[in-house]
Amino acid sequence: MTDAGRGAAGWMFDRRTALKIALGFAVAVVLIYLLGAVVGWEATLTRLRMADPWWVLAALVSTVLCLFAWGKTWQIVLSAVGVRVPYPKLVVTFFAATFANYVTPMGQAGGEPFIAFILSRDTEADFEESLASVVIADILRMLPFLNVGLVGLGYLTWQADLPDGLEVFAYLLVAFAVVMPAAIVLAWRYRRTVRRGIVRGVGSLTSRTKRYDAQTVDRRIGHLYESLEVIRESPRALLVAVGYAYVGWVLFALPLYFSGLALGLEVPLLLVCFLVPIAVIAGSTPLPGGLAAIEGTLVALLTALLAFSGDQALAVTTVYRLTSYWFVILFGGAAALWVLARV
Repeated sequence: MTDAGRGAAGWMFDRRTALKIALGFAVAVVLIYLLGAVVGWEATLTRLRMADPWWVLAALVSTVLCLFAWGKTWQIVLSAVGVRVPYPKLVVTFFAATFANYVTPMGQAGGEPFIAFILSRDTEADFEESLASVVIADILRMLPFLNVGLVGLGYLTWQADLPDGLEVFAYLLVAFAVVMPAAIVLAWRYRRTVRRGIVRGVGSLTSRTKRYDAQTVDRRIGHLYESLEVIRESPRALLVAVGYAYVGWVLFALPLYFSGLALGLEVPLLLVCFLVPIAVIAGSTPLPGGLAAIEGTLVALLTALLAFSGDQALAVTTVYRLTSYWFVILFGGAAALWVLARV
């Protein structure tokens, strides 16, 4: 294992990080409890007891199929850098990697170093190649996220004027759709400048700590960019990977629709296209997996857009998060333990 891999592993498993994750979960649980206390836990639990188990099962199956589709995206990206991994093996690794993302802060942005660590330990790729595949796979998954979100926003504005207070969500989604692609393009176009800036910043830290070495960081960034360049030169493979990314996003969004049906409530599919991306953006908080932020956002949006009562909105949100988040935590955690024991 490279020094980069050891660094990623240490970042994930040191006591301070574990304590932060545990504290984040504790704070999130308290906030969710308070949300339920305001809405009414008794009425919410009464609705949850009447949930149709077949629709709940459909939401669970959709979540699993989503991870299988995104796992295929990763396999294609890895193949572009010459790393061949059997699909069943990579799916387990992807479950473990998703677990890392879901238990770290900033929602979907917190576990990338650990994902690269897992891939480098469990495949033929080195840490930098693994990190490059992580970056590309995340970018590919960003495309349907933005497109689906804008389609949902278009549906919402076509149906009626946005309710008071929701304009900020619409502006946030549009800004995200513009800023993120622009930032990615600029970071690639001016990659030499970005590289020099990072190395210069690391160099300023060397006088304070021996943990960072500017030359080593510069070499790793160079290797990372080389791997990104190799992947970029495989447009056909990237196109197929994008197709799987879109399939994955559809399956990622469907559990919210199925959660409504499980409780006898309909959440229009095109509205789901708006709600899920907004929930993901709201999940970019210091709490693991966007806990509490996503729940609070969905309850507010469901009550505002569909005139659900508070307990109806919380019940739908609870089924959705149980089938799309806690279910992945359970099986992803088991996969992470299995992968780490194997490697």
